[in-house]
Amino acid sequence: MNTISTICAASMLLMATAARADYAAPRTAAGEPDLQGVWTNATITPVERMNFFPQLVLTKPQADMLEQRTREFAERGSAPTDPDAPPPEAGDDVGGYNSFWIDAGTTVALVNGEYRSSLITSPADGKLPYTPAAQAKRVQLLMSIRDGLDGPEQRPLGERCLVGFGSTSGPPMLPVLYNNNYQIVQAPGSVMILAEMNHDARIVRIGGEHPPTDVRTWMGDSIGHWEGDTLVVETTNFHPAQSMRACIRYQIYMSANATVTERFTRVAHDQILYQFTVDDAEAFSEPWSGEIPMRASEGPIYEYACHEGNYSLPGILAGARREARTTDEGAE
Repeated sequence: MNTISTICAASMLLMATAARADYAAPRTAAGEPDLQGVWTNATITPVERMNFFPQLVLTKPQADMLEQRTREFAERGSAPTDPDAPPPEAGDDVGGYNSFWIDAGTTVALVNGEYRSSLITSPADGKLPYTPAAQAKRVQLLMSIRDGLDGPEQRPLGERCLVGFGSTSGPPMLPVLYNNNYQIVQAPGSVMILAEMNHDARIVRIGGEHPPTDVRTWMGDSIGHWEGDTLVVETTNFHPAQSMRACIRYQIYMSANATVTERFTRVAHDQILYQFTVDDAEAFSEPWSGEIPMRASEGPIYEYACHEGNYSLPGILAGARREARTTDEGAE
């Protein structure tokens, strides 16, 4: 880890320590801080800073305005469909999710009593610090997603039900459009983090070493250790096919050689402060960091059966075939 990453990690530790000054985390049978339970990181705060809010910390009126806009958007999306409307014709836009299916959160992220305009806390502008080469690679990969219709192998991992959309299973674990729920289970020598979508289970080994760099796995290889009440997790050896983390809310490119350092600190009975730093010299001009509150969620996580009755992938490919035939016939 370079000097900038070390400074970021130290700053995070100081903030986490202050946040839990008046709270004693419960302990497991092994005496470790108990992070177990079902948690959600759903929030309307975006990953990157919004241009009209250049500062990290929002005022209460600003946060209220954003939350009110979210409520109004949900109300419009909940309006019933007109039963007398004519059915769509071939080629028409048949619409997408209404509000019933979306669970992106309803509140601005609240960290240490501060309303946040972005999940990114560093760099100071709240933007991803891509190198020019990485930005070009990011655009190239996004174009390949748009145009990759020759076979299922060209479609994004989420569409193929291999891992969740975007970076929901991480690391870093970032919220998406829905299913922003996680279950943490601790056992001697390991911590399991289950992401609801796509039912991704990440095993964090306490202690040990990473495997050789030619061993690449979905969600990388995670090793953890305890620093006081904080679980610190370092992840490397990412699968190269997971470099483009695209979803509706964000599209992030990270190289397979990135190192992600996460910190999990239980700061209240119903909240974990989740902090992370991405160190990736191949993609970014400097490390970038973020903070997300993970709040206790009611009830268990139900299985996210991605492939069960899922006709979207064959529909996407079949639509591309039909479009190609129509284009060829029109050219004759």
